[in-house]
Amino acid sequence: MKIQVEFNPAQVNSYRLIGYENRLLAKEDFNNDKKDAGEIGAGHTVTALYEIVPAGMLSDESPGVDPLKYQRPARPAVVSGSDELLTLKLRYKQPDGGTSRLLTTVVKDMDKGYSSASTDFKFAAAVAEFGMILRDSPYKGEATLNSALERTKASLGNDPEGYRAEFLTLIEMAQRLSGR
Repeated sequence: MKIQVEFNPAQVNSYRLIGYENRLLAKEDFNNDKKDAGEIGAGHTVTALYEIVPAGMLSDESPGVDPLKYQRPARPAVVSGSDELLTLKLRYKQPDGGTSRLLTTVVKDMDKGYSSASTDFKFAAAVAEFGMILRDSPYKGEATLNSALERTKASLGNDPEGYRAEFLTLIEMAQRLSGR
C-alpha cells in the first residue's frame, strides 16, 4: 500500500506529516511497483495525520527559500476559491498480484472546526499529541500530559475492546512517572 497526498496550495500554506518518518518514499517511487511500501492486511486500517497551516497564515516551520536561478516556480493548478483541500492517491496490490492499482479521490474543505470532528478523529489527535510529548517533539507546542489526558477523556466514545480506556491508563501512568 502506498499513499500520496497533494495539498492544494490555494488552501494550504504548509503541512507536516505526523509520524511515519521512517516510511517516507521518494515521489518517484509512488508509481514504481518494484519499490515496496507498508503491508496492510485485509480489514485493517491506517490513519495518517497531517498538521496543516492554512493559506494566508504564516508558518514558523517553513523558512523562506531563495528564488531559483534556472527554474520558474510552479503555478498552482487549482485556482483560489476552490473548496478542494487535497488530492489523495492510493496504490495497492492484490495479495497475489504484482501490478498495483491506483485509486484517486479529491477531499474538499468542509469548513468545519475541531469541535465538530468525529470522536475517532479526536482520539487520533490525542494519541498523536501524547506521542509528540513522549518524544519531546519540537512540534508539540503547548501540549502537556494533562492536555493529552483531557483530550483522550473527551474522545473515549465507543470502546468495545477497551483499547481507548487502556490508552487513558497509559497517559495517567506517564503523569505519575513524570511527577506531573
